Amino acid sequence: MANDVLEKSKRFSVRIVRLYHYMCKKKEYIMSRQLLRSGTSIGANIVEGQFAVSDKDFLNKFQIALKECYETEYWLELFYNTNYLTEKEFFSIYNDCKEIRYLLVSITKTMKDKLASAK
Repeated sequence: MANDVLEKSKRFSVRIVRLYHYMCKKKEYIMSRQLLRSGTSIGANIVEGQFAVSDKDFLNKFQIALKECYETEYWLELFYNTNYLTEKEFFSIYNDCKEIRYLLVSITKTMKDKLASAK
């Protein structure tokens, strides 16, 4: 499952970079920079988690990725609510983010359970 979320997050990061460029063409720089940072950070933290030195380190990186995913959803909702994104554009990328979030929630829950049972 971790490889699945990694591939999805890479594809999502590409979409976020493209959305950032699209927003810059609309002369929106501040929120789009925040979206770029949080949206690409999801995959970066997943990659770091893949090379974690312990299960606790793995969990920490994946929890950070999850927090970045929630933040990205916030920025996407803000773009939609301020009419920078159409409904179709919004749901297309938002649903991808939500799918990654579901995977991250599952992975972090599984790791928490594993760590709790090891005590």
